Amino acid sequence: MSTEERLEKLERELTREKRRTLYCLTAGAVTILVMALVMGACAPDNEVRARSFVLLDKDGKTRAMLCIDKNAPGLALFDENSKLRIALGATKDGPVLNLLDENGKFRVSLGATKDGSCLLLCDEKGTSRAGLTMADGPNLHLFDENGMCRAGLDMTKEGPVLNLLDENAKTRARLGGSKDMMGLALYDQSGKTRASLGATKDATFLSMLDENGKPSAGLVGAKNASFLKLFDENGKPRAALDMAKTGPSLSLWDENGKLIRPIP
Repeated sequence: MSTEERLEKLERELTREKRRTLYCLTAGAVTILVMALVMGACAPDNEVRARSFVLLDKDGKTRAMLCIDKNAPGLALFDENSKLRIALGATKDGPVLNLLDENGKFRVSLGATKDGSCLLLCDEKGTSRAGLTMADGPNLHLFDENGMCRAGLDMTKEGPVLNLLDENAKTRARLGGSKDMMGLALYDQSGKTRASLGATKDATFLSMLDENGKPSAGLVGAKNASFLKLFDENGKPRAALDMAKTGPSLSLWDENGKLIRPIP
């Protein structure tokens, strides 16, 4: 299996994990946290039943609310200005905790579903800047000021994967590893592989490709031999420099793949 094939396999595993809706479930559960809830004491003859329970401070400002809406209980805590600062709820998908700043912007969200758990950190504008999820494995994602994912570190079944993305959220570099190989792949703006670097226990290799995905140069180093191979615009080999136990050799081919000059 080539470097590209191994990295593509890692990418497919990563994509399946990213399809988990943990971030969406965490953010979507916010609306239930300030609605109505039943509260009661343990003793049947000393019960207090209600759909909402509100605590006021000495100035009559709301400081806490325990409520329920559509069978989703929630607890909301407010600051001295009656602004929501903490919201805790239990939705049909799982529990959610949200922390807000003094401007009402969400800064931290923590949630758990049957598929995994999620921690989301936001900046002063409420834009997501970092997210940590746990599904089939742990995943860490970093976002820019526009909320676009720019870096992701994932632990897949094959091994760890690090992805670096551009401002359009397109992957430009990927570093992945398994028990058999570590590999680095670089991509252009259109998402095509332009270079790959890999290492196994038997060899290391570097591959360079043109804008059409055709090989332009390849370098391989192994225990008993190493070689450099150059390709034309059609991806056909035109020159190769080999170093084997018997010594160095140079081979040249024409555009039809015919050997025209072996040296020695």
